[in-house]
Amino acid sequence: MSDQYRVRNPEEVYFVTFTIVDWVDVFTRPSYKQLIIESLIYCQQQKGLEVYSYCLMTNHLHLLVSAKHPATLPDIIRDFKKYTSKEIVKLIQNEPESRRDWILYRFQYHTKYSSRVQDYKVWQDGYHGIACDNASILSQKLNYIHNNPVRAGIVIVSEHYQYSSAANYAGEEGMMNVVLLDFGFAF
Repeated sequence: MSDQYRVRNPEEVYFVTFTIVDWVDVFTRPSYKQLIIESLIYCQQQKGLEVYSYCLMTNHLHLLVSAKHPATLPDIIRDFKKYTSKEIVKLIQNEPESRRDWILYRFQYHTKYSSRVQDYKVWQDGYHGIACDNASILSQKLNYIHNNPVRAGIVIVSEHYQYSSAANYAGEEGMMNVVLLDFGFAF
């Protein structure tokens, strides 16, 4: 991973993206999506993760996040990806999934490129962390995250996408609580 995208200042807010290997569309079933939401909530409550914004798409997750001291963002991300990898594979193996063999084959195929993973590799390495150290960058990343499902043609209005914090920013209840960023103007 490039030094340019490493978490350097644990106090800052970071824009991070986690991507499924081969961009496989895993998050098409509600149980898979719910696993990610529940795992993020757990990290908020138990590991010190501060979530300012999120959007779960079919094959990637965007977040604006930071970590509460003494927790560190790289440690939280590592644990999140490790746990969700195992749980995603279990769900695929145990629930009705028409693409089960193909998805598991893709995940198994990628283990030969990683010495750390033995059975299945679900997430791509890294998370492309970009420091959001000023209001302009925060605003741009927040808009990017919330408009992702609009650009993908899933919804017309960003706050209608259930697996995003756009509803929270529109004054509605989202699937999970987030720390709202206030710039004194509407997004």
